[in-house]
Amino acid sequence: MGTKPKSQEDKGSGTSSPLKISTPTMGTMSEKDMELYDLRIVVDRIEGRSVCQLKVGDYFEMVNSSEVRIPEGKHFCFYAMQAVAALLPAKQRQLPEGDWLERDNLVSCPDPEERLIMRIERIRKVELDSEKLT
Repeated sequence: MGTKPKSQEDKGSGTSSPLKISTPTMGTMSEKDMELYDLRIVVDRIEGRSVCQLKVGDYFEMVNSSEVRIPEGKHFCFYAMQAVAALLPAKQRQLPEGDWLERDNLVSCPDPEERLIMRIERIRKVELDSEKLT
């Protein structure tokens, strides 16, 4: 058995070159390809005693897909926020007319002594670039 010169070994030997993975390049212009609602979650009523010092009309907002905003100088109870959090991604989207979540917008805080009721409001529809979101 003879050996081939090095220049001939690589040609047609069946070995492939390393796999090259191409990643899409982001364009220079932002493409807004999805719509979501910005939401405001408002204290609608308190049927018990206000343990966390919230008042009717207090609110927080979820805007631009995932930004939580609370008015300056205000607060919002973490446990009340937690009670409503799981519903917010669905409320950000346009749902079929018959969907119960399209119709219902009230959520109760988990504190049984407080019985704080929050209302989810859609405040505006925004266009977003899905490539910039997670």
